[in-house]
Amino acid sequence: WETCWFKVELSIPSAWKGKEVHFVWESDGEGMVWRDAQPVQGLTKEGEKTSYILTRSLKESEPYSLTLYVELACNGLFGAGKGSMIAPPDPDRKVTLSKAELVIFNRDVYELLVDLEILLDMAKLLGEENQRSFQALYTANQMVNVCDVTDPSTFPAARDLAAAIFSQRNGESQHTIHAVGHCHIDSAWLWPYEETIRKCARSWVTVVHLMEHNPELTFACSQLGLIPMLWQAQQFEWVRSWYPGLYSRIQDFVAKGQFIPVGGTWVEMDGNLPSGESMVRQFLQGQRFFQEQFGRICSEFWLPDTFGYSAQLPQLMRGCGIRRFLTQKLSWNLVNSFPHHTFFWEGIDGSQVLTHFPPGDSYGMHGRVEEMLKTVKNNKDKGRVNHSAFLFGFGDGGGGPTQNMLDRMKRMSDTDGLPRVQTSTPDQLFSVLEKESSQLCTWVGELFLELHNGTYTTQAQIKKGNRECERILHDVEVLSTLAVAQDPVFQYPASQLQRLWRLLLLNQFHDVLPGSCIQLVVEDALRYYTEIHRDGAQLQEEAVQSLCRDLLQPKAQNTQSTLVLNTLPWERTEVISRPGPDGAETLALVTVPSMGYALVQEPLVPPHPVTVKKQEDGSVTMENGVIAVCLDTIGHLTSLQLLDSRRSSVPDGCYANQFALFDDVPLYWDAWDVMDYHLQTRKPVTTLLKPLEITQAGGLRGSVRFSLQVGKSSTLTQEIILDAMCPYLRFQTQVEWKEAHKFLKVEFPVQVRSTNATYEIQFGHLQRPTHWNTSWDWARFEVWAHKWLDLSEHGFGVALLNDCKYGASAHRNILSLSL
Repeated sequence: WETCWFKVELSIPSAWKGKEVHFVWESDGEGMVWRDAQPVQGLTKEGEKTSYILTRSLKESEPYSLTLYVELACNGLFGAGKGSMIAPPDPDRKVTLSKAELVIFNRDVYELLVDLEILLDMAKLLGEENQRSFQALYTANQMVNVCDVTDPSTFPAARDLAAAIFSQRNGESQHTIHAVGHCHIDSAWLWPYEETIRKCARSWVTVVHLMEHNPELTFACSQLGLIPMLWQAQQFEWVRSWYPGLYSRIQDFVAKGQFIPVGGTWVEMDGNLPSGESMVRQFLQGQRFFQEQFGRICSEFWLPDTFGYSAQLPQLMRGCGIRRFLTQKLSWNLVNSFPHHTFFWEGIDGSQVLTHFPPGDSYGMHGRVEEMLKTVKNNKDKGRVNHSAFLFGFGDGGGGPTQNMLDRMKRMSDTDGLPRVQTSTPDQLFSVLEKESSQLCTWVGELFLELHNGTYTTQAQIKKGNRECERILHDVEVLSTLAVAQDPVFQYPASQLQRLWRLLLLNQFHDVLPGSCIQLVVEDALRYYTEIHRDGAQLQEEAVQSLCRDLLQPKAQNTQSTLVLNTLPWERTEVISRPGPDGAETLALVTVPSMGYALVQEPLVPPHPVTVKKQEDGSVTMENGVIAVCLDTIGHLTSLQLLDSRRSSVPDGCYANQFALFDDVPLYWDAWDVMDYHLQTRKPVTTLLKPLEITQAGGLRGSVRFSLQVGKSSTLTQEIILDAMCPYLRFQTQVEWKEAHKFLKVEFPVQVRSTNATYEIQFGHLQRPTHWNTSWDWARFEVWAHKWLDLSEHGFGVALLNDCKYGASAHRNILSLSL
C-alpha cells in the first residue's frame, strides 16, 4: 500500500507545433500525475485513463520542456488481491510500468472511431425488425467506402455521413435518460482508509479536468470524505486536508452547479446495522458539513451500494430535510426481482420519500448504446414515468467518467431510434419525476436485499465494537448534559464528542461494519473502536466527577457506599457487582431512578432470593420468584417458566440454548454471503468439555457454567445467570473461534405460535413472517435485528435479547441468533 515516485522530464519536438500532445503512461498500478506541485490527472489502466493531455494544440508560447512527477501505487483499481479480486492482498505483489511515452494524438481518427462504434452498436442492437438498425448499418458501410485511412482529407466526408444520421431527431414521447457522472469509491474495502484518500484525489482531479473542457458535464459526489460511491462528507474532508488545491477547484465547480454534493450523510453507511441515533448522526454530520463547506444541504439521500435499507430510513430522511432517495442495490436480489424502479417508499411511521432505482441496474455505466437500450427496456414503471437516471463512470475502486463516455453520449443526445440522453443533475431528475408521480406505486416497509445475509454476522469483533461504542457515546452525552444542567462551570465536550462520533460513523461504512473488507481495514476499525472506548471513558469520568462531586467526596466515618448511575429512561432495580471492604467483588440489589443516580449504602433485600438446586441426574434448576429454569448437563435449557402464568416456554422434548454448527460455503462472495442451502448442513454442538457446574449458589444471584467443543478446534464456554427479581435469564458466552467456512448459531424453540416475529430496528420494530409461503418469505431465511427479537401470541411471548449481535431468524417456533 506504499507508493513510489517517478520524475519524468519531457522534451517535445519543435516539429510537433500545432499538434495535440499526450503523455501516455500504462501500468498495472494506479497513478497520479503531478505538475507544478499540484495533482492534475489520475492514471488507472482498468479505468481507461492512461494519458495526460499536455496540450490540445501546441503553441509557440507553450513550454517544450517540462518536468512531471508520477506517484505510482502497487495496487490496482480493485486492490491487490492474490489470484482473485476478493482474495487477501498479496504481500509480494509487484507493480509493472509497461509504457511511458510522449505521443501525438490524432483527434480526427478518434472521433471517426466513436462515430463508427455508435453506428455499429445501433445496427447490432436495435434489431432486424427496426429499420433504424439498417440505416445505421448502411451509413457505417458508406463511411468505410468513403474513408481512406492513408488520406486524412477523406475523414470529414465520412464524419458528415455519421452526423446526418445522429441529427435525425426523436419524437416527443421518447424516454429521456438523465446522465449524471458518478464515481463510487468505497472508503475502505479491498484497500485501507489511507489508500481511499489517494483514490478520491485521482478520481476527482480527473473529473475536474474533464469539467474544464466539457462544461455540460455534471458529477454527483456523495461521500464528504473519501468513501465508496458518490461522495460523502468524510471523503470531501479527506481531500480538503490532503489536497487543498484540488479542493479549491472542486469548490469552484460546486458553485457552478457541475460538481454536485449528494448523499447527506457522513459516509455511505450500512443501511441496516447502525442504531437509530447513529443514523441520525450520519445525516447531522453530513448535512452540517455540506452546509458549512458548500452553503447548502442535500435534498437527495444517495446510497447506491449498501446491503439493504431499514424501514426506518424514510422517517429519518424526512426529519433531516430529505424527500428523495436513490439506490440500485436491490437489482442484486438473488431470488425475487424488485417490482419497481420509481416509487414512493413508506417507512414504519407512514413517512414517504420519492425513490428511484436507475433502470440500468448499475451506478457504473460507460455511455454505450447497449446500456441506453437496457435502461428503457428494463424500466418497470413504463407509462407511469418517462424519465430515468443513468449514472456513468468507473466505480467501487474509483476512476469516474472518461472523455470517451461523454463523446458517446453527445452522439445519442437526440437521435431517432435511441432514448433521448441529456446531461442532468439529481435535482433535475427528481423534479421531473415529482411532476410525473401521480400514478406511482407505494412500497411499505424495509427494502430487503436478498443477498449478503452473512454481513450481519461477519467479523464479530467489529459488530461488538460498534454496539459498545454506540452505548458509550450515548452515556457520555446523557451524563454530560446532566452535568451542564447542574454545574455552570462544566464545559460540554462538543468537539471531543464530534471527533469520536465521526470515527464511529466512519467505521459504519458499508464495507467496514458489515465485515466485507480486508484484514488491514479490520485492524484500523478495531483501533478506532479502542480509541472511542478510551476517550469516551475519560469523558464519562469527567462528567460524573462534575455531576456527583459532592457525593464523591470522602467523609469521615462514612459507611461503605457506592454511586450507581442509570442512563436509561426508566427506573431500574438490578443486581450489581461492586468492590467490598476487602477489595473482593460483592453483589448488591439496587434501585436507580430514570436518567439519574443513587448513592447505595444499604442494599435492598430481595423478596424472593434465587434458589439453585442440583438434581440427581446432574441437571440444575434455578428460581427467583419470577421465572424458573431447568438446565441439563450440557447447558440445554429444558424448561423456562414464567411463574405467574404457570406456562412453560420450551416445548416438551425440545432443547433451548442449543448451539448448532452449519457449513458456510457460498457461491462467491465469501465474507458477504450465507446461502439458504447452509440450513441443510445443521449439526448440533454436543461435545462436552466441562459439564454443567454451579458457580454461584443463589441469594442475589445463581449461576452455572459449562464448556463445549465446537467443530474441530474451537471451544465455547458459557455462564448462565439468574438474578434476584430479574424477569430474564442471562447467557454470558465466550467462543474461541478457529473454524473456517463454518457458521455458529444458538437456537431457542419456544411454545408460542405466531405467523410473524417482531424484530427491533432503529427507533422501532418490524414484523417478518415465520413461515416460508412465498419466495419473498423464504428469501429472508437470515435477517437482521438490533437488540431483540420476539415471538408472541395473545397474552404470552418470549424475547431473545443480545448485546452485540445482528444476524437472526425466526422460522416457525424457533428463535435463532447468529454468533
